[in-house]
Amino acid sequence: MSKALLTLPPDLRHSNAAACLAKLQAQIRNCPDSEVQIQAGQLTDFDSSALAVLLGCRREAESLSKTLKFKQFPAKLRELALLYGVSELLVESA
Repeated sequence: MSKALLTLPPDLRHSNAAACLAKLQAQIRNCPDSEVQIQAGQLTDFDSSALAVLLGCRREAESLSKTLKFKQFPAKLRELALLYGVSELLVESA
């Protein structure tokens, strides 16, 4: 299975979330690979908009029958996902 690797920016807040989502969705759409990985290891400055971006990417991948995997969530992002009740939708892969 071929896979693509996308990376979240270090700063992902409400002010840049729409642009980030649009960029990632376009990358998912244009990617010929059947599996897409989103790496969040560089993410240091974020708010709940980061969750909205990740969920939007998940919806995009599902609409194209692509597998989406998440990698390297910062601990605070995991906590935020749990707090908002979306952690089961944003499961990290090994």
